[in-house]
Amino acid sequence: MGQPISVLETTIVGDVLMIDTDRSITGQDGSAFASADEAAESATFPGDLAGRIFAADEAVTNVFVASNQVVLERTGGWDEATADASATIVANFFVFYAD
Repeated sequence: MGQPISVLETTIVGDVLMIDTDRSITGQDGSAFASADEAAESATFPGDLAGRIFAADEAVTNVFVASNQVVLERTGGWDEATADASATIVANFFVFYAD
């Protein structure tokens, strides 16, 4: 149940990964989270997504979600594997039951 989010593009600039998707996750105002605890306090889709990202990668230090873009900051930068893992979390965010 639920549909995957298509990740259209990922861009790495230093310690920042930008994930562009085909679906809006927030309104235009956006939501920012600096820790898993902060994300857990938010009963919103962006808070849930940030919580999953923080849980999957302890090196992530910041998550910002605005409309159809997810911006992640990670200590030590990004390699292909860590970027792909985060993009997969975003892609599967609205999937509630796997096939």
